[in-house]
Amino acid sequence: MLTPVSPEIIPSGFIKIPRERETYESIVFRQLAGRDCAVMLPECMPAAPSKSQVTILYEAFGKPSNLKKDWGYSALIEYGGKRILFDTGNNVEVLKYNVETLKIDLQHLDFVVISHRHGDHTSGLSYVLGVNPAVPIYTPYEVSGFGTPVLPGIVAAMNRRIPSLPDDMHYFDGQHQEPRPSGSPWPTAHFIQIAKTREVAPGFFIISLVSDAAGTKEMQEISLAIQTPEGLVLIVGCAHPGIQNIIQEAKRLDARIYSVFGGFHLLAASDAEVQKIATALHDQWKIERIGPGHCTGLPALAALRDLYQGEYLSAGLGSVIPLP
Repeated sequence: MLTPVSPEIIPSGFIKIPRERETYESIVFRQLAGRDCAVMLPECMPAAPSKSQVTILYEAFGKPSNLKKDWGYSALIEYGGKRILFDTGNNVEVLKYNVETLKIDLQHLDFVVISHRHGDHTSGLSYVLGVNPAVPIYTPYEVSGFGTPVLPGIVAAMNRRIPSLPDDMHYFDGQHQEPRPSGSPWPTAHFIQIAKTREVAPGFFIISLVSDAAGTKEMQEISLAIQTPEGLVLIVGCAHPGIQNIIQEAKRLDARIYSVFGGFHLLAASDAEVQKIATALHDQWKIERIGPGHCTGLPALAALRDLYQGEYLSAGLGSVIPLP
């Protein structure tokens, strides 16, 4: 057994062990590191390089692998020393399998982004909270969702009294009720609701817009924008508010948009509409690189691949795409 040593703090900020009291491990480390220090403090160790990449964890297409394909979306973004999980897919077991197969560490996340309330983007959240219960989770503002306070009008209705009604016909037997959060499938989650576009960390922005499309009218959806030296990298969930509207909002932050990932919600669009939007992304909005997925739809994938050619990013399940 090795005898513990008494380190000595030196002014440079790392710990130096006197040679006469070095252990075998400290000698080996010093020789490997090429520095006159031991393994006591991080300053003595070369820093691990920070990753700059997007990894697709959940998707219904992609190259053959031992990962499980399913309808839904999730991606891990590693950039600027931050680790961010964007959406959680459609099935808790599929997300768990893919994360563990890829050896992704979800215990160390800076935050999670849930783009919108649909199950193919939220259903893996229970797994995430199981391994990282305290992680902050950014969500869109939702009435009666993600722990939003019950609307004041509903609280007022609970507290109204009708003299002709007995107590057992009043809500809560006529007892006064205070405002409360709405119920949630994730009652212990640390939700942070985003109603307006804002910066949530230096160089990291949440874009918030409201859908005006049939079927999702008035639903809020949030997207993630990351500042890079080449412009913004934009990650979207389903783009229910419209992919061009999201890009227009992003351009208020930076006129340059380097790349866009995620679902563009063009599944039901006509071929003519698909071609029009694909052309606009390339020619009008000047998106340099594009990595569509999920609900973008096969006709749009084909149109964007043909337009972007070498700048088209294959963003299927398991893909790891470098960022600038």
